[in-house]
Amino acid sequence: MEQRKHKAVVRNEVLPKLPPNEKYGLKDQLGRSTKSAPALIAEGYAKKHQRLNWEKYLTDCIGECNETIVHLSFCKDLCGHLFEKGLIDSLITQYDIDGKRVYRLKQAWQQPHSSQT
Repeated sequence: MEQRKHKAVVRNEVLPKLPPNEKYGLKDQLGRSTKSAPALIAEGYAKKHQRLNWEKYLTDCIGECNETIVHLSFCKDLCGHLFEKGLIDSLITQYDIDGKRVYRLKQAWQQPHSSQT
C-alpha cells in the first residue's frame, strides 16, 4: 500500500463497512483520528518558530496515530470478517510507521534547537 493512500483507504474501504450501530462510536472516532494527524502537522508547522507549540502539535499527532491504531484494532476485533484479509493489519502497520516518522521528526527538530527554551 502506498504511504499516502492509507488515509483514503480508511475513509473509502473501512468506514463504509462498519455496522450502523457503530456510526456514532467507532466510525466517528476513526474518521476523526485519521483526519487529525495531518491537520495537526499542518497547523503546528505554521507555529514552528514557537518551539514548544510545534513540539506539542507533533506529540498530539503521534497520539492521533496511536488512537487510529487502537480504533483499527477494534475494527479487526469487532468486524474483521467484513474486510479484505490483511487490510486492517496493513493499515495498522502504516499508522505505526507514521507515528514513528513524526517521532523522529520531533527528535530531529529538537536537536538543533536544544539550547533554546
